[in-house]
Amino acid sequence: MTNEHDSRPAAEIDALIEENRRLARRLWVAEQRYAAVEGSVFLKAARLTRDFPEQAKRVLRRFDFLYLALKTVNWCARFGPDRLGLFLRGYRAERARVKDVLGWPNARQRALQRDAVFKRPIKISILVPVAEADPEALKLTVDSVLAQTRRDWELCVAGGGDLGRYAGADPRIRVKILPGDPGASERANACIDMATGDWLALLRPGDALQPAAIYGILREIDRRGADFVYTDADSFERAPKDAHSPEYKPDFAPDNLRSCDYIGFCAFSRELMDRAGGGCRGAYDGAEDYELTLRLTEQARRIAHVPSILHYRRARSIPENRDAAACRALEAHIDRAGLSGAVEPAGIPGVYRIRYALTARPLVSIIIPNKDHLDDLQPCVDSIRRKTTYPHWEIIVVENNSADEATFEYYAELERDPRIRVARYEGAFNYSAVNNLGARHARGEYLVLLNNDTEVITPEWIEEMLMFAQRQDVGAASVKLYYPDETVQHAGVMLGVGGVAGQMFRHLPRENPGYMNRAAIAQNFTIVTAACMMIPRRVWDAVGGLDEGYAVAFNDVDLCMRIRRAGWLIAWTPWAELYHYEYKSRGHEDTPEKNRRYLSEILRFKEQWEDAINAGDPYYNPNLSPIREDFSTRYE
Repeated sequence: MTNEHDSRPAAEIDALIEENRRLARRLWVAEQRYAAVEGSVFLKAARLTRDFPEQAKRVLRRFDFLYLALKTVNWCARFGPDRLGLFLRGYRAERARVKDVLGWPNARQRALQRDAVFKRPIKISILVPVAEADPEALKLTVDSVLAQTRRDWELCVAGGGDLGRYAGADPRIRVKILPGDPGASERANACIDMATGDWLALLRPGDALQPAAIYGILREIDRRGADFVYTDADSFERAPKDAHSPEYKPDFAPDNLRSCDYIGFCAFSRELMDRAGGGCRGAYDGAEDYELTLRLTEQARRIAHVPSILHYRRARSIPENRDAAACRALEAHIDRAGLSGAVEPAGIPGVYRIRYALTARPLVSIIIPNKDHLDDLQPCVDSIRRKTTYPHWEIIVVENNSADEATFEYYAELERDPRIRVARYEGAFNYSAVNNLGARHARGEYLVLLNNDTEVITPEWIEEMLMFAQRQDVGAASVKLYYPDETVQHAGVMLGVGGVAGQMFRHLPRENPGYMNRAAIAQNFTIVTAACMMIPRRVWDAVGGLDEGYAVAFNDVDLCMRIRRAGWLIAWTPWAELYHYEYKSRGHEDTPEKNRRYLSEILRFKEQWEDAINAGDPYYNPNLSPIREDFSTRYE
């Protein structure tokens, strides 16, 4: 069998491409090792002190005034004292977000929370459906509710076993003993039937609430006018004081929720539950709480997230029937959303993958900027031509000031393929302008911005992005990128991390699912990289393409910010994978001219998006590090 555009046997070409990739990987690893030791005189000393700056930042963050003073000096040195106000406003906003986190209340805080007055009185019914009474576990749950700083709650317990002893323990505790062997939904609905509160919260026996939990939920209802509220959580083996796995969650993210039940414990108005079709449904027993959450969030008018650990969950194994029930719940959910697709377990307990059905097979235009660097461009294009399973694509290579004659010979060879065209951009390199020119030459309904130093791994990479980009609520989709050493290069970008935006999970091993499995689930981000990004043409035109004021850096960050501001979601999928040889084409910011340009673009972005940066990335959490890119907590 021979390739349509090459007379050599396909097997020989495959072998050459694979050998080229192996050599490129070895070269990249060697370059990284060299860079790690370049300029070092005492290697052992370097190994001991290489983490000093990060450790110093952690220590300094404990001493606000000293940290602020050093950051101020650094900012003034980089941008001048006239820009100091921009930095100070950002610093104050960050500190305010952290101070707003509800910790375990002391005596003074308990009194303040107890006496706080909200706009309207609300009673929350805590629902505890019990399968088999475990006296010790249930006592932990009941005691945690009794310890709340607020008194505007009631506790509804229903199920089998010896529950009578709680009936007279407190007038706010209501108990119903169910005969036989009731299912999970029947127990939950019995609790709902007893409840007299205008808000409800489902709590598993053995779990515990932090004493400020009810206060935190009421405060969020009061602040946001929310009808659905959830909190951060932690897991424990014996008691909450031994909790070991904090889950600092993002704000509401529909694609995250479709990948796993990251919300867990939540409170919701009775009116919302009625609007969503009532309580739990027996057809989804095993995942009845997840199914209810999906219906509630579909109908909620305002979903609020309290970024504080107010729920402590007893570590437990996932029931055998949960994955099957969860997949059924997700299928019903996407059907109600007007979508279609197959749902399956993703190989990680409690994690799911949705293979959305493609509603059409539109033309996809792949835009690849290039200046010489055939050792990058050729493997990139070859990987697209040989691996891509999606049939309707075209490539627009945007030529920008190449000088090597071999480059133009390669262009002539490429253009013999009717799917590939070369457009020419005249002028100094400007990534935004180059891609905007490519978009003007593109004929497709969907654009893919692709760096020339990438290589396709997943044959269905276009289909995987198109699954998301075809949705009317999605404005861009991106993929998982790896360095040649099989570690993560791109798994989403967080606004504000590292000052402007940080590439999350950088250098995480490929097989590692990451914090809260966030390197292994389809999810929403504020920002994704334009090294591989799909955008519907209608969205590109609506936001005006890339801002040519960002010649090299932050153009994709700014583009995503404008897409989000216009009301679209941005999706990232781990099910499409490519290699990315970052910086091979453009190089590092290692000259005075490049540094000046880079700093000017930082300043421009910070001024343009100051309010969004100060508000914090909704898909991050104020409890997580503003410095590191690995989802470590700011308290480590």
